[in-house]
Amino acid sequence: MPDTQIVQDTDPRCAELEAAGYRVVGESWAAHLSSPDRDLLETAVSRVTASGLIVRELGAEAAESLHQLEKLNERDYPVTPATERIVGELAKTQALWPEHRVFGAFDRSRLVGATVIRSRDGAGDTRFTSVLASYRRRGVGQAVKAASILAFLEIGITRFSTGGAAVNDGSLGANEALGYVVDERWRSYQL
Repeated sequence: MPDTQIVQDTDPRCAELEAAGYRVVGESWAAHLSSPDRDLLETAVSRVTASGLIVRELGAEAAESLHQLEKLNERDYPVTPATERIVGELAKTQALWPEHRVFGAFDRSRLVGATVIRSRDGAGDTRFTSVLASYRRRGVGQAVKAASILAFLEIGITRFSTGGAAVNDGSLGANEALGYVVDERWRSYQL
């Protein structure tokens, strides 16, 4: 197993690791959102619902649909030492509730996109967002994430965090479009 070091890109250890022969094998980012723009969020949701999709919160009864969505998308998740996503068995998906809240987009009865979020340290922290390949680049990821933020605003949470792999431009763009600001970048080094 290779020696892996995950270091923030502003850390002086980056130069030391590189000088010691370590190479960057993955990059990731973290972003935060404070006092979100409700109009922007509502517009993100309404753009998608105007196309005929339904965006709503999902209860635990939707675990099987979420698990199927994730299994279909599992091969598309970027794999880096800091961002690997393993879907696992249905029981793992079922265990998301009640700690997490799930928001999904449906095309008729088919779940085509979802985001999973929880309250952590007084902020809304996104665990993951997933959109079927044929529905990507249509604002579905933005819409489900916007719906989750709007729901958390209703309970008084106004700070949010998220993150992902640097190679996933779509995710990064969707989050920035909602007002998230990337404030941390990380490098994964291996010998």
